[in-house]
Amino acid sequence: MIAENVRVSLFGSISEGLYSAYIGTGGASNKSAYVVTRKKVKEYFDGVVVAVAEFEGLDGERPIVSTFGEVFYEPELRRILSKLRNIRLKSIRCLYEKSCGGIIFYKTRQNTKILLVKNNNGRYWSFPKGHIEEGETEQETAIREIKEETGLDVTLIHGFREISEYSPFGKIRKRVVFFLARAFTDNVKIQEEEIDSYIWVDLQQARKLCSYDNDLRIIEKAELTIHLKA
Repeated sequence: MIAENVRVSLFGSISEGLYSAYIGTGGASNKSAYVVTRKKVKEYFDGVVVAVAEFEGLDGERPIVSTFGEVFYEPELRRILSKLRNIRLKSIRCLYEKSCGGIIFYKTRQNTKILLVKNNNGRYWSFPKGHIEEGETEQETAIREIKEETGLDVTLIHGFREISEYSPFGKIRKRVVFFLARAFTDNVKIQEEEIDSYIWVDLQQARKLCSYDNDLRIIEKAELTIHLKA
């Protein structure tokens, strides 16, 4: 049901920006839902399902609806839904997903190496990254995920922030924010639950191993920044 356009009928305000509602298609409003929004909404409006959630004590999944054009990521939805009285969230799947990660480089007198990783069950080389958590800045997420997945302590290079957006499964819309991260050792300790393998390569090899246009674009930007600032 994620990304489906629906007709919304509000029937109660729970807290600021959170409402109870019925939704339906084809003129019939017959399924219970929650509405999250930063806008003022009328009693009836057209919206989109931005998430589906399961709650303790409620049967089945409950759609989470917003107005067109609003983007809500999981941490914010969890915070808003925590305002529900006597209902606890069990799980949630979101239309919009946000991760942060790093292009990690290790520089010696001889050369500059880039760290590439393959996630478990992954077929392609890419960069360490992970979902942002409630209360974190993008930079904090990147540093935490790099440490968790590779064991590396890094310093982020000021001024580098690149965004990769894609829809791997047709509906889910992923945004990944990458920072350029300098490591001071190449001693990697992978998080085996998340990472299957890793490799240090020079910039030319990184271009050959990475398959996606977004990754290649980010490698080009990283190389320029390394030469200018690092």
